[in-house]
Amino acid sequence: MVTIKDIAKVAGVSHTTVSRALNDSPLIKPETKKKIAAIAESLHYVPNVNAKSLVNQKSYIIGLYFSHLSIGTSDSFLVEVIKGISDTLPSEYTLAVHELLQSDTFDEEPNRLDGAIVMSQSDRDDGFIAALSKKNIPIVVLNRQLQDATLMNVTSNDAQGVYQMITYVLEQGFRKIAMIEGISSFGSARERRKGFMKAIQEKQLVCPKEYFVAGDYSLESGQLGAQQLLALPEPPEVIFCANDDMAIGAINACHQAGRKIPEEIGIIGFDDSSFSPYTYPPLTTIRKPVYEMSQLAATLLLQAFANQVVEKQHFFDTSLIIRQSL
Repeated sequence: MVTIKDIAKVAGVSHTTVSRALNDSPLIKPETKKKIAAIAESLHYVPNVNAKSLVNQKSYIIGLYFSHLSIGTSDSFLVEVIKGISDTLPSEYTLAVHELLQSDTFDEEPNRLDGAIVMSQSDRDDGFIAALSKKNIPIVVLNRQLQDATLMNVTSNDAQGVYQMITYVLEQGFRKIAMIEGISSFGSARERRKGFMKAIQEKQLVCPKEYFVAGDYSLESGQLGAQQLLALPEPPEVIFCANDDMAIGAINACHQAGRKIPEEIGIIGFDDSSFSPYTYPPLTTIRKPVYEMSQLAATLLLQAFANQVVEKQHFFDTSLIIRQSL
């Protein structure tokens, strides 16, 4: 195994200089860092993370906490979050993923973290976030807009995205539009209903209460919700589902009922998950830039580790993805 002493011999410097150079010390000149980095690469040097953590008093562990891991989010959504963070963090970091339960109490793990990202859905996570903040490590709250401007926060404008989509649907001449909603305690569900209602009210339309069906972001709830809407004496022309999973369930219900999509009924989702182009027909949806949001969350942590001044509040726009289900 190649060590920093081997690199030092080739470079003609002390092993202390090599160590400082590889750890990006300001005491080492840029040209020396570049030379040592090139030698380390040519020798296929692999850093000893355990030794490095002892020197820097860092664990090189980032905690990723998901609230409601088993509901409310598809596997595709979770994969995008993890991929965005992992692709951004340097290779020496380890991502420790935990499901965040409402009954969670801290074990020893948060004391070993360099930083944490909380993928939050509900304001019920605020207690956990507050407790984590007291650990004196940088944290980023991802996916839900916070009122606390002191915390690093990355989210998307879900309400605006839904407003734009429903406005587009109305411009196509549709008037009977139903919604299969998400979990009411989730901020995302409230924001998506807000955007839906804004577009409807601007056209001075009134949706019957039967056009609003409760869902829980699962495939099954989308299928059951669509079955309920299709059974109405006057079923909708378009069903907007608060996520792509429920939209897939709704598409299945329409196929089972012999309703042609989009000739007889349109289906819309939210997220633009990886499987949405491959449904039958391909799903019209609203793209939430989950990968890019997750990349930024990881970048903010790295900037905080380097004691850089960071902008704490970040708001991503969504975009309309028009396919053949509408």
